[in-house]
Amino acid sequence: MIETLIGLIFLVIIIGVFWWAATTLLRIIPLAEPFRTVVNVLVVLVGVFIVLYVAQMFLEAAGIKVPWPKIGEAKSIHLVIPT
Repeated sequence: MIETLIGLIFLVIIIGVFWWAATTLLRIIPLAEPFRTVVNVLVVLVGVFIVLYVAQMFLEAAGIKVPWPKIGEAKSIHLVIPT
């Protein structure tokens, strides 16, 4: 249990550093206003998906099964419910 907490603390620090670096670099790069907004939204979406994926991994490590959308053979997204 203590290893999981230490891993979670390090992960939060690493994600925070990457978030800081991404937002700082976006302020430095000269982009026109519509493109800046689109890039900011994409950075936020990628960050949210990374945090959700990591949270799901920690929950599975704790023994809690969380359904996650999975791309099937027909290239359609469906929810996979664990048995």
